[in-house]
Amino acid sequence: HSPAHLLMLYMPSCASNAPLPCTLAKPDSFAALSTDRADQQKEIVDKHNALRRGVMPTARNMLRMEWSPTAAENAKSWANECTLSHSPESRRTTTVGCGENLYMSTAPNSWSDAIQAWYNEVGNFMYGIGPTTPDAVIGHYTQVVWYKSYQIGCAVAFCPESEYNYFYVCHYCPAGNINTLIKTPYKSGAACEDCPNACDDGLCTNPCKYMDKYTNCGTLKELFGCSHSMVKENCPASCKCTTEIK
Repeated sequence: HSPAHLLMLYMPSCASNAPLPCTLAKPDSFAALSTDRADQQKEIVDKHNALRRGVMPTARNMLRMEWSPTAAENAKSWANECTLSHSPESRRTTTVGCGENLYMSTAPNSWSDAIQAWYNEVGNFMYGIGPTTPDAVIGHYTQVVWYKSYQIGCAVAFCPESEYNYFYVCHYCPAGNINTLIKTPYKSGAACEDCPNACDDGLCTNPCKYMDKYTNCGTLKELFGCSHSMVKENCPASCKCTTEIK
């Protein structure tokens, strides 16, 4: 299921040193950010993959991201409501539940800037420990580098009535930020250690396309085997995916 504890990031770009008055950018600069454009889709995917390749400690099971038109449509539909808040889980579902990162700005910042701002929460995070202080915000970072979230779709809306005129939304499928695993958003080890035959420069290219319905499927598989109807029905990832990343 999608995590409910995703966090919002306010990044006003009209800083105290900005030339006054801080004016609205013209919508042509907004059009350049449209994720209907192939160059923007590529920038978003490439930026995520570059950050995912560079995690420390290195990741043995980090999946390579790809663009999801369905997730992008969901993100666009939500961004256009200009709520500047998180969507309900039902609004970010493809064939699976998806996670969501938000970024708001008074200026048309690049997608790479938005994604980097999310990633920069790494400064509040220690692998295996989690947030370094009790009130530290880390949820955007952990979603960007969640090993299993391999599909992404994003959109930006121009919201002239809002405090922040640019509302950026990214959906990550399947959702990351599973509470019990938040301290370890990926498995540490040599890059591609879990996918030696499906590796692209440190990222795995073999996602399991199935989802287990239970968290204890590994145990159920050992106890009853996959021919057992209950296991077969509820644990398709554990039963059908052997070498794939799940």
